[in-house]
Amino acid sequence: MRKKVAFYTLGCKLNFSETSTIARNFNDEGFDRVEFNDAADIYVINTCSVTENADKRFKTIVKQAQKLNPDAFVAAIGCYAQLKPQELADIDGVDLVLGATEKFKITDYINDLSKNDFGEVHSCEIEEANFYVGSYSFGDRTRAFLKVQDGCDYKCTYCTIPLARGISRSDTLENVLKNAEEISKKNIKEIVLTGVNIGDYGKGEFGDKKHEHTFLDLVKELDKVEGIERLRISSIEPNLLKNDTIDFVAKSKTFVPHFHIPLQSGNNEILKLMRRRYMKELYVDRVTKIKEVMPHACIGVDVIVGFPGETDEFFLETYNFLNELDVSYLHVFTYSERDNTLAANMEQVVSKKVRAKRSKMLRGLSAKKHRAFYESQLDSKRKVLFESENKEGYIQGFTENYVKVKAPWNPELVNTIHEVSLSEIGDDGLVRLEFLNELVS
Repeated sequence: MRKKVAFYTLGCKLNFSETSTIARNFNDEGFDRVEFNDAADIYVINTCSVTENADKRFKTIVKQAQKLNPDAFVAAIGCYAQLKPQELADIDGVDLVLGATEKFKITDYINDLSKNDFGEVHSCEIEEANFYVGSYSFGDRTRAFLKVQDGCDYKCTYCTIPLARGISRSDTLENVLKNAEEISKKNIKEIVLTGVNIGDYGKGEFGDKKHEHTFLDLVKELDKVEGIERLRISSIEPNLLKNDTIDFVAKSKTFVPHFHIPLQSGNNEILKLMRRRYMKELYVDRVTKIKEVMPHACIGVDVIVGFPGETDEFFLETYNFLNELDVSYLHVFTYSERDNTLAANMEQVVSKKVRAKRSKMLRGLSAKKHRAFYESQLDSKRKVLFESENKEGYIQGFTENYVKVKAPWNPELVNTIHEVSLSEIGDDGLVRLEFLNELVS
């Protein structure tokens, strides 16, 4: 009997790409993958530690696995597993904890699947995480997450990612293109580029710090891959998003007009305390440049509220800065103290109550921005890639510039691209459409 393995992924697109690759390794070793809410012999939880909430969710997920099969073998991998391996190993029901380099060899650590009295830990010193393991994911048949870079050399004072993933390093251009070609053969229409700091692409490509290739080289070569309809840049630092890249995306046949650019604060004093590598003026310049060559582009923003030293005045500066900026939506993070970061020991701590209030204000602003962006797109012609799920009689999809649409369910639309006219915004906030022609792709 083939053993069954189930996976649960917390956190970012990068984690999803790695989970998918690890799952394929299990398949090669004779395991069958099942859904996490099914009974399995092994449950693998890919952890995140960007926020306090992600840490807390881990215990809940372990309990869920134990309910499904009390005798199942439970393994923890990922960022939280690297940062606090013993803490995870001490949780009831956890049998194995693997760090940053060990997770890709998980099948080597699983022997007889017997439950352990204590969680077994295999975790390297993060300095040893200096080699690159490529990965990509595909799940819903419409898009894939392609990992091109890992780790980070930035020293932002609030962030544990360098401690969890190590130094910045990249896949070779040759291997990225090979993976993209493999994805294209699976009839997947869209690739999302992922990594920790993808604008740093090229560093560590051949085991050293010099860049043999740049991020611009990467996007130019990916644009030539046959069979991929869309390429999307997931998130890129403003200081690494250069004019040449923006201009190329504007003319590209496959890269879509959608950028997600972390800001974190609209106050320069806070940006300095965070040790970000730009001031807010550069951010304005990046947004202005994008809108100049792609007026219909969607721009998403990461912002942190409640960072130590963020006074009411500084927060309002951030709020007003974002309110006036031509961006489309916000991802709002409430600051939480992380062990072994400089920010955790900073003075002028903002109370949890104030953090929550500021977070709510920015989420409200995000909703307004999102609505305004959708309204600006009404009556325009766009191409929609339809997804695979039947949601209460409707099929959903995204335009190239990330407007979410819905139409009455039709299974023939799944994983196809159609040209449409965006007609109105429904009560649920999704855009209704009119089909303009037959199948585009």
